[in-house]
Amino acid sequence: MGMRFAFAGGREGWVRALLTAVGVGLGVALLLLTTAIPSALSERNERGSARDDFTYSGKVLPKADDTLIIAHTDTFFRSKDVRGRLLEPEGAQAPLPPGVEKFPAKGEMVISPALDRLLKSDSGQLLRERLPYRITGTIQQAGLIGPGELAYYAGASGLEDQLSGGTVERIDYFGPSPGNTGDELDPVLLLLILIVFTVLLLPVAVFIAAAVRFGGERRDRRLAALRLVGADGRMARRIAGGEALAGALLGLVFGTGFFLVGRQAAALLEVRDISVFPSDLNPSPALAVLVAVAVPAAAVLVTLFALRGVVIEPLGVVRTAKPPRRRLWWRLLLPLGGLALLYPMVGQGNSNGDFNQWMVIGGTVLLLVGITALLPWIVEAVVARLNAGSVSWQLAVRRLQLSSGSAARMVNGIAVAVAGAIALQMLFSGVEGDYTKATANDLSRAQMEVSVRGDASLDEVNRQLQQTKGVRRASAVSLGSAADQAQDPENSVEVAVGSCAQLREVARLTSCRDGDVFQILGGEYDSDTTKVTKPGGTLYFDPAYTGSTSHTVAWKVPSGIKTAARRADPTGYERGGLLFTSAALPEAARAGMSQQVFLQLDLSEPDASEYARNTAARLAPLANVYTMASSTRSLQFQSIRTGLFVGATCVLLLIGASLLVSQLEQLRERKKLLSSLVAFGTRRRTLSLSVLWQTAIPIALGLVLASVVGLTLGAVLLKMVDTAVSVDWASVLTMTGIGAAVVLAVTVLSLPPLLRLMRPDGLRTE
Repeated sequence: MGMRFAFAGGREGWVRALLTAVGVGLGVALLLLTTAIPSALSERNERGSARDDFTYSGKVLPKADDTLIIAHTDTFFRSKDVRGRLLEPEGAQAPLPPGVEKFPAKGEMVISPALDRLLKSDSGQLLRERLPYRITGTIQQAGLIGPGELAYYAGASGLEDQLSGGTVERIDYFGPSPGNTGDELDPVLLLLILIVFTVLLLPVAVFIAAAVRFGGERRDRRLAALRLVGADGRMARRIAGGEALAGALLGLVFGTGFFLVGRQAAALLEVRDISVFPSDLNPSPALAVLVAVAVPAAAVLVTLFALRGVVIEPLGVVRTAKPPRRRLWWRLLLPLGGLALLYPMVGQGNSNGDFNQWMVIGGTVLLLVGITALLPWIVEAVVARLNAGSVSWQLAVRRLQLSSGSAARMVNGIAVAVAGAIALQMLFSGVEGDYTKATANDLSRAQMEVSVRGDASLDEVNRQLQQTKGVRRASAVSLGSAADQAQDPENSVEVAVGSCAQLREVARLTSCRDGDVFQILGGEYDSDTTKVTKPGGTLYFDPAYTGSTSHTVAWKVPSGIKTAARRADPTGYERGGLLFTSAALPEAARAGMSQQVFLQLDLSEPDASEYARNTAARLAPLANVYTMASSTRSLQFQSIRTGLFVGATCVLLLIGASLLVSQLEQLRERKKLLSSLVAFGTRRRTLSLSVLWQTAIPIALGLVLASVVGLTLGAVLLKMVDTAVSVDWASVLTMTGIGAAVVLAVTVLSLPPLLRLMRPDGLRTE
């Protein structure tokens, strides 16, 4: 009978069922999306592993009919990663990369759809100059980790000469290396993941619980009418449960529809360079069934719980009388229980063992759910003491005094989300230093480093990079090695070649002229210099090692080699070994050297780094270009933070949509009241301000409570990982400001329907 009332009870019934279904559906869609995330990540990882092309074995395979030489040519374009590979098949059975139908010929490339769109756009012109290949095909989904990935495979020749270069390897299959097992997460990172999932999912559950109580007052009046025709109290509650069940089941249908629409739109969205194919977002069947069972069951239980203190009599509902004051003691038990569960794990972490996952989840949930229990009591206690003020203020306060529970329910979700965000921000800030390491880079001397191997001479490399748009200064040196034996030497030293000015970037020279040779003693990895630089001895440039090819050149060590003092280069490295001015190096020894260039950029040119990368690619397709940074961050830590950002974005959208639906439902219930006030001459401006106050007062109280709980949870989490408690007040204010901005936006969006409701003809009835 309750389910029939939901759909056949006239306009009131189906409008309430529709609002409930939309609210529940938004939550269900986000739950389904969350249950699909493990599947999406697994699919991405599998495709990424299937195209792995480095064996990490340190061995060079012999050339065969089933081998392929592959070179890494990854690059960046305006902060986006571009995955690039050069391919040179050595036989008819050479392995094809996943997602590629045939090998591109030299001068051709196959590219991802996203890269194709970028290269054809005006913004991709600079990148097009860097990839001078003819497009002949598209990489299919099997070869990409996401629809937004920028990737290409280009044909090449002559890569065999570069096999000892570090970024070139001969392979006979694509797939994970047996020795590359990946990194395991440490206890602190596991704790971060647990807290992220708990904090992101709990507001969803709170919103679903609030959605099933839409239209509660009108429903209770209908139940009173049922009592008048003979239903007893238990029957009335079962009918209310059936009505809530109908809305929840319709919400499951809506949620499935929202999820399917969102899944198709996933290919068009990219957040922090993360994108997924729609086919990857497949919820686990077990988790999907759990959502399908838990949501309707929770709807019925929440409804019955809400009716526990309501006396439904044939002539009305006793709720219209002054409700009894809410009790505080049992509401404090929830956060105190959460703290009790978290306290035993204080001091654990990377050095003291893993955290108990169930205690972490349980303690966090109890603390955050404590907000939903405490907020109604706080709102009731505060608004009971608010009286004098403008007409709009008095209208808002009186409404809150009559129905503080409804106002608190609307704010509960955002308060939980803000509290969780504050705690997470404190935890991330506290442990960030453990996963962020300062580099030795001197950014005042250089902002980029370019390494070029090949036939380009030192002077040519330096000249072209110096003349590149956006480059203020280029300083190049040639790098190589020399040893006391031509084959498998025991002692070897570093060799650097350049002009006197260029050598002064990597060493301290008292006097220098072209033709001089210097030795540096005591470098970071230098213990052999004095052994191989004895006058009259023979040094061999570019010595050969087993399994590698080299162009060894002999050189007789002269007497009178000068000594230079160590100096850190712009990367912070203090080299040792030998320094040669350009005239002192044997001409034949230049072939085995690479050119290292430090670039000072004109920071007023936004694309300076792109111009530098284009020049490096023209000089040598296998050139390595590095952007120097003051610090590096753990990839695992960065991935978790990116996941938090993506999840928080989805939850924020849900918060806004759910609050808007809740606000519209409350306005609908007050339609006749608003019409009555307008009919008596109340100004619309006054009513609009009263609606704003009705939203602002509970949200202000909710944000204050959220800040207190969030700071408490954050402090406990920091103690758990044995980190000093510190508060980033700017982040706390940012989190609360975002919460307030969402509510303000929802209030503004609800003004048009409010103005439509404020008409005297709203008093008409049938």
